[in-house]
Amino acid sequence: MALLEQVPYDVHTAQLIGEYYVPTHTDRPEFDISFIDTPDFELDPIGVRGIGEIGGCGVPAAIANAIFHATGRRLRDLPITLEQLMTPFQSEPQTVSHHA
Repeated sequence: MALLEQVPYDVHTAQLIGEYYVPTHTDRPEFDISFIDTPDFELDPIGVRGIGEIGGCGVPAAIANAIFHATGRRLRDLPITLEQLMTPFQSEPQTVSHHA
């Protein structure tokens, strides 16, 4: 999401002018999946646990913050691209404070 998902479109017509890049298994790091065989009725009336996008919600913000700390550029549009980093600053860059 932070570095890959983008669908270019014409701002005047909203027509797509590119293709949606879908990451594949080679684009992701290794991860481990654990199955829990006991229901959790406190969480849900039928005892099920959902999985999915919740684990990835903080990743784009973490990547954007890492880029900010490394470059001083606060980028707020996803995906973050090299072109965004290379554009001239519109205003003074924000300073990074390091707390002890």
